[in-house]
Amino acid sequence: MTEEERFQAVYATILRRDTRYDGIYYVGIASTGIVCRPSCRSRIPKPENVRVYDGLDDALKAGFRPCKRCRPEDPGRHGPDAQLAQSALELIERRYAEPLTLSVMAAQLNISPYHLQRTFKRITGQSPAEHMMQTRLESARHMLAQSELPVADIARAVGFRSASHFTSVFHRAYGCSPHAYRAQGGSPCPKQ
Repeated sequence: MTEEERFQAVYATILRRDTRYDGIYYVGIASTGIVCRPSCRSRIPKPENVRVYDGLDDALKAGFRPCKRCRPEDPGRHGPDAQLAQSALELIERRYAEPLTLSVMAAQLNISPYHLQRTFKRITGQSPAEHMMQTRLESARHMLAQSELPVADIARAVGFRSASHFTSVFHRAYGCSPHAYRAQGGSPCPKQ
């Protein structure tokens, strides 16, 4: 591979903001004097302003300063967006049974709800609300299969306001009622 072909391949990852290359190489932007991760969400630099470095130390020695947006000097391969998504996932895992809204989560993480929604969806492929519903339903499936608790108690334990709402959501997700799921011993519901 020629040097030009290598540069074009690297520049393509910058255009896609590909997180797979974070920590593998760093991008110095000559026009700003800033070094970024390849996945940085800042404005995409012109090709003639891009300098590629195998290590952050090399970019810093060349006179570049770390980007305040993607923080290439922070540990972690995938930068602050992936760390934010991980923090949100952990918050959902700990508190899914509570009335945890997007605004409450954002306040806990000290960011705006809009930024949380957008970043979480980009990193995980689903919204925080979708992930929380999935977490609640998985917990409910486990409880239905492993305990004799009444369905209404399970609904409340996993964060649903009412048993009827829980039953409706469960049926939509799995194709049968919680009672039918339990009667089948926690086996998948038959296709209808």
